[in-house]
Amino acid sequence: MTSSVKAILDLKGRDVITAGPSTTVAEAATILSKKKIGAIVVVGMENRISGMFTERDLVHAIAKHGKEGLDQSLAQVMTAKVYRCNEDTTVNELMELMTSRRFRHVPVESNGKLAGIISIGDVVKSRIAEVEREAEEIKAYIAG
Repeated sequence: MTSSVKAILDLKGRDVITAGPSTTVAEAATILSKKKIGAIVVVGMENRISGMFTERDLVHAIAKHGKEGLDQSLAQVMTAKVYRCNEDTTVNELMELMTSRRFRHVPVESNGKLAGIISIGDVVKSRIAEVEREAEEIKAYIAG
């Protein structure tokens, strides 16, 4: 049975590092470094997803604008078209999305609001656990 996003969030928690659209790139870079994460969800009013700011967005901002890129707001440099999932999304569906779109982080949305975030590491960990469970079930069946 394929795991769902809900199962992953139930294990890892639903805490998400967020920032407002007026946060500067420099401030966001500090958050990424201190929290040892690769993405920040940019939220607007009522905790609604406005965009994502990732390590890639940081690199693009500096490559395009030089050191002045650090003074820009997240609203100016974030990825505005954010692909989301919900708690019913399966791990297989999420793997497909992350692979085809080349995403490493996907926010989870519930009733239009941010409910968690799933990283590629979370997906891999879940899939490995699922394969190990299946292998144990097969061993138990064979051992009879």
